[in-house]
Amino acid sequence: MKNRVTSADVARLAGVSRATVSYVLNQTPGQTISTDTRSRVLDAAARLGYAPSAAARALRIGRSEVVLCLLPDWPIGPEVGSMLGNLSTALARHGLTLVAHPGNREDRPITEIWKAITPAAVIAFADFSEGEVAAMHASGVELVVALFGRGPRRGRRELEVPQQLVGRRQAAHLLTTGHTRLGYAYPDDDRLRIFAEPRLAGVRAECQERATDGPAIETVPLDAAQAAACVRRWQAAGVTAVCAYNDEVALAVLAGVRNCGLDAPGDLAVIGVDDIPPARLAAPALTTVTTDQAAMAAYLSATVVAAIGGKPGPAVPTETLIQLVRRESA
Repeated sequence: MKNRVTSADVARLAGVSRATVSYVLNQTPGQTISTDTRSRVLDAAARLGYAPSAAARALRIGRSEVVLCLLPDWPIGPEVGSMLGNLSTALARHGLTLVAHPGNREDRPITEIWKAITPAAVIAFADFSEGEVAAMHASGVELVVALFGRGPRRGRRELEVPQQLVGRRQAAHLLTTGHTRLGYAYPDDDRLRIFAEPRLAGVRAECQERATDGPAIETVPLDAAQAAACVRRWQAAGVTAVCAYNDEVALAVLAGVRNCGLDAPGDLAVIGVDDIPPARLAAPALTTVTTDQAAMAAYLSATVVAAIGGKPGPAVPTETLIQLVRRESA
């Protein structure tokens, strides 16, 4: 096995001391190093393919530069993929590296995962026990962020509020356009409850504020015939518009509407979430709400950076984060 290139190798090739290599590569302030020496060190490091040790750097600066994101066992669709990509870019601007680990607690204990990396922060989509949090903090993990549920250290729900806003935007659009009895198309994949519940809560809150009953909830599979049965039950209950968990479920509802020989939005208006490419190709084109993933990533990265530095986190950018995309279905 080829030995790892070290700073000593770079120093030998450049004809300088290891201390000089460290000063140059770490851009240490207060050091007088000539342009020629600096160039020789950088050239030697490039020729050897030298990569500084992350562990050594963590010891030197007093913390890791890795942010570990623990993904639960649920489908990674376009929105989640976009969020992770944008979050990685946003954290990189602060010198932090995002590492995402999919799976669940049954596959591998959480302790094994974070101990293998020793990150500066752990981002998760569910709560940790007090014992898990204490163990992380004792090992130098500075921050635990629970994106849903109540984080033991911060007491915030970083993604719960935006997900509720999604439901509120859906319901507000339908109620503003004259509908008075709404339905909610819930996904039939139990792994999606983490997103579905706060979205449904947002729809309920908007209905309550506007003194409107509802919503009438149906679990809608991605199957036209089964979706048609849901549509018939909504029709019998006087529902004229449906908020769907996401665009895929909304497309299933539209298929159910056609299966029943009905028309959207004339007989049943439908609104989705995410604005996936098929949404604009549906017949009728799907009205939906979408999240500004770049803004979401900036908010989450700022939350992580502030907490690592012991500072208050930013407010949720509620005014611009969730946007309505108007099309023909609602």
